[in-house]
Amino acid sequence: MTQSATPSLSRLIRSARGLEEADLVIRGGQIFDLITGALLEGDVAICGDRIVGTLGSYSGKRVIDATGLILVPGFIDTHLHIESSMVTPFEFERCVAPLGVTTAICDPHEIANVLGLEGIRYFQRASELTAIDLRVQISSCVPSSPLETTAATLSAADLAEVMHHPSAIGLAEMMNYPGVLHEAPEVMEKLELFRGRHIDGHAPLLSGNDLNGYIAPGIRTEHEATNLPEALEKLRKGLRVLIREGSVSKDLEALRPLLNDLTAPYMCLCTDDRNPLDIAEQGHLDYMIRRLIQLGVSPLAAYRAATLSAAEAFGLKDRGLIAPGKRADIVMVKSLEQADAQEVICGGRLLSEVFSAPVAKIAPVGLTSVKAAEISATDFRLAANAPHSDVIGIRVGQILTDHLHEVVPVEDGDKRPDTDRDLLRISVIERHGVNGNIGNGFVRGFGLNRGAIASTVCHDHHNIVAVGADYEDMALAANRLRELQGGVVVTCDGAVMAELALPVAGLMSLEPFAEVRDRLRALRKAAAELGTDLEEPFLQLAFVALPVIPNLKITDRGMVDVNKFELIG
Repeated sequence: MTQSATPSLSRLIRSARGLEEADLVIRGGQIFDLITGALLEGDVAICGDRIVGTLGSYSGKRVIDATGLILVPGFIDTHLHIESSMVTPFEFERCVAPLGVTTAICDPHEIANVLGLEGIRYFQRASELTAIDLRVQISSCVPSSPLETTAATLSAADLAEVMHHPSAIGLAEMMNYPGVLHEAPEVMEKLELFRGRHIDGHAPLLSGNDLNGYIAPGIRTEHEATNLPEALEKLRKGLRVLIREGSVSKDLEALRPLLNDLTAPYMCLCTDDRNPLDIAEQGHLDYMIRRLIQLGVSPLAAYRAATLSAAEAFGLKDRGLIAPGKRADIVMVKSLEQADAQEVICGGRLLSEVFSAPVAKIAPVGLTSVKAAEISATDFRLAANAPHSDVIGIRVGQILTDHLHEVVPVEDGDKRPDTDRDLLRISVIERHGVNGNIGNGFVRGFGLNRGAIASTVCHDHHNIVAVGADYEDMALAANRLRELQGGVVVTCDGAVMAELALPVAGLMSLEPFAEVRDRLRALRKAAAELGTDLEEPFLQLAFVALPVIPNLKITDRGMVDVNKFELIG
């Protein structure tokens, strides 16, 4: 990460005592003390990247007048995939850091599924240049399961090559919870490799002794709790519960009653997957803080979860408080209730000045990753001789799906979409050039009455996923993604209505954040014209293909019963 240098111990001590001038002094603001909940008066003195003095009077080489503002610690997003923002890490920080995010703990398993270690190393190199502290966890599940085709497979030996980079805290979300419970050798090797270090959890709906078995190897955090009893059991069993509010997975309102001054030290906030349109229109962690307070959570509990508790949960002992010796990550807000950042200091530097300089850059990777063969309309036929059909049921605001059953007549050897019953074709096309698989099935919940939507953002394997009412439009969308080398496309009546190119591994744009936001707005409008009323149809589509989230999903290998962890024949 790019930040001010840490001064010598002698200089830190002398500046803290007032014997030497601080580099920067913030004067006139109130400090929100996350230990007592009080608003405190006094200067904040900064030397290099460290806070050296509070609750006193200091002289500095530079003084910032913060009269009328409240100083809070920088926000920490405890779990996210930057790839889901659809922009590079450098554009990502330019859209979230001004909102108060100074530390982001990411799992690059999206790009790792496409590029393997090259993808992880791309994020590690980026972390050396970002203004925010970008922490790059080591992806545990590439692929997430044996039920999908990816371009890469990472073993424990592979992870050992990248686990000691300074940006790493530990092992990223262990999604293969059946592999943990059944002691799969490749899973056990990874858990053993990171034994004693932080291991992120991912165990939706797991409970009882199976949950105990999952936690026992040293898994410490969990962001997949979607209801109150689930979150409470996980909290009582020692897991730090990360409240998630992404573009699709919206768990904040369900878990809000659990967050209070008593539990806040053991709860954190995360976004997981949040696209730039939602960030632009609603915000990021600042939105979560505002919403929690609106729903009755105390400011102390909300800000603790966003800062101090997050730092403690991930072993980042040098941040989370505005106090001597801590990293100088400070957000100046007008109102605790609004979390409205007016200025942000990250590692001792004013972000407004950092971002006035040219954007840091490293060479993009994965620019030719879409290797699918040309698709025809007939590829989407669902060959069958029996009318019984398994159907994926979308749950709005969740990535959990329902396993539905419908009778669909067989016509000329094909079970076709039925828009009157909201039964659409859902297809996953292997795009890494491995086997050319195409998995076809049914989904309910998108509401399209014509056309198609397709994307290469398809968790976690990131093959091409398409949903549609018309095979020709689905083929057009899939083939346009080949031409773009990744992205999102909406088609209808033989024409492309809107598109966004994502050439970096088929996941991220090379354009500025604002351009991606505007194109997503056009895509959302086009999708609505096809009949969907989903607020975020594109990420909802991406999660339909994730075979580690109950109950029914689809991959390039076919429909997956996640509860049985097997393909449906």
